Amino acid sequence: MDLRKIKKLIDLLEESNLNEIEIKEGEESVRLSRGMGMAAVPAPVAPIVQMAPAAPAPMPMNSPVEAATGGSQKGGPDLPAGHVVRAPMVGTFYASPSPDKPAFVSVGQSVKVGDTLGIIEAMKMFNPIEAEVAGTVLAVQCESGQPVEFDQPLFVIG
Repeated sequence: MDLRKIKKLIDLLEESNLNEIEIKEGEESVRLSRGMGMAAVPAPVAPIVQMAPAAPAPMPMNSPVEAATGGSQKGGPDLPAGHVVRAPMVGTFYASPSPDKPAFVSVGQSVKVGDTLGIIEAMKMFNPIEAEVAGTVLAVQCESGQPVEFDQPLFVIG
């Protein structure tokens, strides 16, 4: 397969919401996937997550969200009752599509299944975080621009 075609496929994948593209031409095939590099990232983070409850918090509570929640980013008993939307990957969380735009959602706002709640940037790719259930946003657990860990609670929807 021609290298120019492969580069065009990579550009198409980056510009779309697709996670994977597979093209077959005769006996040749090319498969491009966003998830391959991210699947290995959570493994090194797991020991840190396991050690955090036994050790003092490694990072000071700098953000108002951390101060309001007591610094619990791993999903402790201080989360409101409801459906917890967790980070599907390690990356940087953004609450709005750009710094000059309003946040996708705020506490008290009603959401439907599939509504965008925020974005996680990982490896220069922006991945939308969508509501898995319909309801009202009860809590936003992180600030825009904050790094997030795999499985970290981001939102609570009731």
